Amino acid sequence: MKAARLYEYDPKMNVKLKIEDVAAPTITAPDEVIVRVGAAGLCRTDLHIIEGVWKPTMDPDGSLLPYIMGHENAGWVEEVGSGVRSVKRGDAVICHPFRSCGICLNCRHGEDMYCDNGQFPGLGMNGGFAEYFITSERSLIKLNANVTPIEVAPLADAGITAYRAAKRAAKLLRPGSYCVLLGIGGLGHIALQSLHAISGCRIIAVDREPAARVLAKDLGADFVLDGGPNVVEEVKAITGGGAHVVIDFVGELGVENICWKMVRKGGQLFVVGYGGAVNVPTAHLVIEEINIGGSLVGNFTELVELMELNADGKVKMHYTEYNLASINTALDDFKNRRFTGRGVIVP
Repeated sequence: MKAARLYEYDPKMNVKLKIEDVAAPTITAPDEVIVRVGAAGLCRTDLHIIEGVWKPTMDPDGSLLPYIMGHENAGWVEEVGSGVRSVKRGDAVICHPFRSCGICLNCRHGEDMYCDNGQFPGLGMNGGFAEYFITSERSLIKLNANVTPIEVAPLADAGITAYRAAKRAAKLLRPGSYCVLLGIGGLGHIALQSLHAISGCRIIAVDREPAARVLAKDLGADFVLDGGPNVVEEVKAITGGGAHVVIDFVGELGVENICWKMVRKGGQLFVVGYGGAVNVPTAHLVIEEINIGGSLVGNFTELVELMELNADGKVKMHYTEYNLASINTALDDFKNRRFTGRGVIVP
């Protein structure tokens, strides 16, 4: 099969993936499923993998490379293991990004992404930047008849990550409350739609890219800001002192140390993007009594919920399509924000 493989890490992102013929995956366990990839989303995590940010976690001894990235996958069932009952060959599916075991205590609690024994295709094992990849039956959700893999592939990770953060935020928001979304890219534009679907709050979208601001306005953001030097003051003026919830989808490039300044007393900051370091004076935490926490991917049932919102037309992925042979162009375009929404690789 054709696949795009990473051969070296480079903090400067000057390396290119190699398109090669490699052996297709084979089933080795009764619960495994081989998926013919219909589409695979590009994620900022892919850039961080290339930069080497994930090497200490997924490749500590340097033996993983070359390998195939791609953890936002949808396609069609090609082959199933002997124990698989819920899907069959030809079924269109989206793949939860984490292969959870189902038997550890975290899985029993329904928090798949905390699984003690999980595997992550595209992070530490071969993923979906290829014609085929292998996952488990537990990870698959059948698509509604009116949905195609290319329309939804990035929802597998970008989508549920944004949806989980929005769902957690919605529990803290009432009609008339304010929520700030920093970064209206692949995740932010999904969070914006999700908040509209499940919350009556007022949404302030912040992005430095004009195209992203246009998208935010088109999707119904109540206020759209350009992220200039006075953005904190602008947010405070709109909200009367600060937002009830701020969700940071950037997490680096200095954004991580502006976002907490937008939170009102007793408010909440959810950090979703990563790469930087949050530096908050402890006196500010105490006096303002703000809460800061991370938000990690999403569990299986949250992906099911998101797919229902998608099927109902309430949450749609905006994407730009690239073929597998053009994956290096896609990565460069992503790095330099030449498209809005998400980039999608089609084998």
